[in-house]
Amino acid sequence: MRILPGNPVLAALGTKNIPEEQLIANMKELGLDKPLYQQYFEYLINFLTGDMGKSMIVRGRAIASDIADKLPATIELSIWAMSFSLLIGVGTGYLAGNSRRESVRNFARLTGSITYVIFIPALGIFLQLVFSQWLRILPSGGRLSTGFYLKPVTGLYTIDSLIQLNIPAFVDAVKHILLPAFTLGLVLSGPFTRLTLNNMVKIRESKMVTAYYARGVRDELVSRLVFRHVLIPVATYAGLQFALLLGGAVLTETTFNWPGIGTYLVDKVMYRDYTAIQAVVIIFAFIVGLTSLIVDVLYALIDPRVRY
Repeated sequence: MRILPGNPVLAALGTKNIPEEQLIANMKELGLDKPLYQQYFEYLINFLTGDMGKSMIVRGRAIASDIADKLPATIELSIWAMSFSLLIGVGTGYLAGNSRRESVRNFARLTGSITYVIFIPALGIFLQLVFSQWLRILPSGGRLSTGFYLKPVTGLYTIDSLIQLNIPAFVDAVKHILLPAFTLGLVLSGPFTRLTLNNMVKIRESKMVTAYYARGVRDELVSRLVFRHVLIPVATYAGLQFALLLGGAVLTETTFNWPGIGTYLVDKVMYRDYTAIQAVVIIFAFIVGLTSLIVDVLYALIDPRVRY
């Protein structure tokens, strides 16, 4: 971003017709006159001390306050989208894996491949047309309708409304999040479908399952035992998928006008607000790393053989 042509000063002023002396003075004030390596290490040192910097566009505005305001919306969207992704992907993979018809399995594999390559904004706009414009049963964007107010507790509207026992606000928040979460979750469900299906088929053909049937174990119990083995690669992939989930959230938020960190990032890229962009990228990296750690801990709960 810093190497590419353009700079925040011209983006903030919205014009290139400014005196050269003023441009140089403004760039010096923002520290853009220093070598790139010096800007990089100074930012990292400040970040490690808890200073995310200030906006280069809105002078004096702390980046940390913006992220604290926008991040809960993205976290809420990510949780709902991952829930839809696992429900759709693992559910269809489980049903197809238990089916003895090869045509059902092939259809599930084909569906999983197709959903994964759908362009998120295209699917989102289609769902907006169907459910918002034609059927008029779901809102097309935003997090909450005008007229509702929630006192911030966690920043997650669906949870805050339940904490405050505000059922009408909870219903309204769920209506607003359904379309964007389903859009993102459906696209990311494809790999879960194929992963669950392929592993169930592989395990069902193993000698372990043959031994279960030889001992007279019921088919329902065998399916549950097989599914528990499948959860290990699914949990691994879910952790890796979280990075794609955050990337997909950027497209989903801009499509549905969702006021999260993804929309915030797009706005800052347009204005080349370097400090804000760097802070968001680091926060994304931290979330992905934390998710990987949580997945490692879950291994011990899923597989009794794993010990730490």
